[in-house]
Order: sequence, then structure tokens, then C-alpha cells
Amino acid sequence: MDTTSGTLDEALLRLHTSGPEFRGYLSNHGPMAVEAMVHNGQAHTVHRWLDGYTNKLESVPSARARITGANWREALGDSSRVTDWTAYFTHQVAERPWRELLAEWWPRLLPGIAGAATHPVIRVGHAVRSLLTEGEDAARTAEFAHALGYWAARHLLLPASVRPTGSATPSEALATLPRVADQHVTPVRGYAQLPDTQNWLRTTESLHVPDDPEAVREGLTALVRAATLNYADYGHGNGIMLVHAATAPNAVLRTLPALPRELWAGSFAVAWAATSAVTAIYAADAPLPAPHADAVTPEEVFERAVAHGNEHAIKFADTALDVAAASEEGDTRALSAALNALALIDEDD
Repeated sequence: MDTTSGTLDEALLRLHTSGPEFRGYLSNHGPMAVEAMVHNGQAHTVHRWLDGYTNKLESVPSARARITGANWREALGDSSRVTDWTAYFTHQVAERPWRELLAEWWPRLLPGIAGAATHPVIRVGHAVRSLLTEGEDAARTAEFAHALGYWAARHLLLPASVRPTGSATPSEALATLPRVADQHVTPVRGYAQLPDTQNWLRTTESLHVPDDPEAVREGLTALVRAATLNYADYGHGNGIMLVHAATAPNAVLRTLPALPRELWAGSFAVAWAATSAVTAIYAADAPLPAPHADAVTPEEVFERAVAHGNEHAIKFADTALDVAAASEEGDTRALSAALNALALIDEDD
């Protein structure tokens, strides 16, 4: 009997007894990591991994006041209201189909993709993938509500409005992005440097965003691929933070099938803006070679990520496997990127 869905549900219910952040600002990656582990055939390792990870998590924050359809705007982006937001979406998903709720809230939340270093949209992407692939049940819809609640509480706009209207491909635009002056900063301080970083906005707006939904899907897939391969060369700038340049757009890509197609083009544009911002802040100036992956399989790479233990390494390997699966036979660059993350990220980070 296949027990992987049961393992995921048990893990999510364990994690829902903790808050979405700890140590003041660090994101609880547990729901994302365990979904990736189950999806990639490592369900048998989930509870052992959680036994160690949950030791550093903190209690669910206290509720403050009820959020309603009339007052939600004033609570948007207020991190102190995260438990209120979770309660709101938990009630909503009990009353309405989750896809309907997503279609309503996606365009409201998407502009705030930068919040909490893009972790909320990544959490939503994992939650949606589990609903699409494993099916709908109480634990998975609860996680969907928690993920939306976290995003609403950490909603944060980039300090510059980005409207891509150019002709560049994702790899072309990514290759020409400038870097911010001070890269040893938190994401918020990094975002603040973007408007004054010469050519950042011009380069970011050089991307081509098509109107046709299928072309959008192809473009977003190309963006995830470009960001993943970029990590292989430039991940040593910040081994942890740069993974989000790939995992954030991949979360958007995973969500597309559950969204109305008229939302796809705008989703691509915002995903690219997030990738551009994270890359400018955390990618190294000059490339270094990544480890070779010619002698390993995708399954072995993910097993190594789980054995490594760091949640960012696990999530990035998950994205790298998506890219590898769509690559031409013999192209191991995405797997090299995942191995690079294992080399750059300390297990205890």
C-alpha cells in the first residue's frame, strides 16, 4: 500500500502546531521540505528529519483580531497578524473550493512576492503541488490555508515597479543583471538598493513576456532553468539566499495549472522580478565551476540533499530535479547546480 500521502499529512499536521517563523524572522521551511521529500521518493526519511528540525521551531503566535472581507486590506503585510490570516483562510477554504479561493487571492498576493525572502510564495507552490498530485484532503487544504496566511502577513512590494516589455529571453536577461553595491545584507536592505543600482530596472524590464498562455508557461519554465543553472556558476555569492532565485519562480510555475489562464502572463512577470531582485542582491560577480554530476542520477542527488539535511539544499534539489527532467539527455548542469548547493550550504545554516 502506498503510504506516502499519509506520511505527508502526518508531517503537515505536526508542523501546523508551530508558527511560520522562528528567531524573529526565519521562515519555517518544514512544510516545503517534507512535501519535496515525499514528492521525490523520500517519504521514509520525513519523520526522522522532522524530529531534528522541529526542535528549533516556535509556538503559533497569539491571535489579535478577526480578519474579514471588509477589513483585510488594513491587515495585508502585517506580520503580527499571521495567526489571524491563517484563521481567515482556514475558514475560507472550509467554505469554498480551494481553486476558487486561489483565483481570488493570487492577484492580491502576487505583487507582494518579495515578502519574507519569497518564502511565502514558495510555500504556496508546494501546497498547490500536493493538492494537484496527491489530491484534496483536510491536512493538505489546511496547509494551503497556512501558506496563503503566511503570504498575506508577509506581503511586501519591491521598491520599484517592474513592467517587462522587452525581447530578451530569461537567460539573456539574467546574464546581464547588475549587482547591488552591498550584498552582505538582509533581503529588505537589498531590495532598498535596487532603484539606485545602475541598469537594474532597465535590464529587468528587458524580458519578453508573451501574451499566449502556453508561451508564458514555456517562458516561466525557461526562467526556472536559467536561474537554476545560474546558481551553478554564481551560487558562491550567497549559497542559501540565491536558491530563491530559482525556487520562487518554480513555485509560480507549479501553481499555473490551478490558476485561470488570464493570470499567467502577469505571474511570469512578477516571478521574473523576484528572480531579478534576488540575483542582483546575492549572486557573485564572477563565476566559479560547480561540481560535476556526470556520474550521479537525479535520485542520488536528491538522496544526498536529504542526507545533507539543510532545508534550502532539499528545496533547491527539488527544483533542480524538475529542470533536469525537462533537459535534453546528457545535460547534467541542473544536477551540478544542486551539488553546488550541497557544497556551499552548511548543514546547520
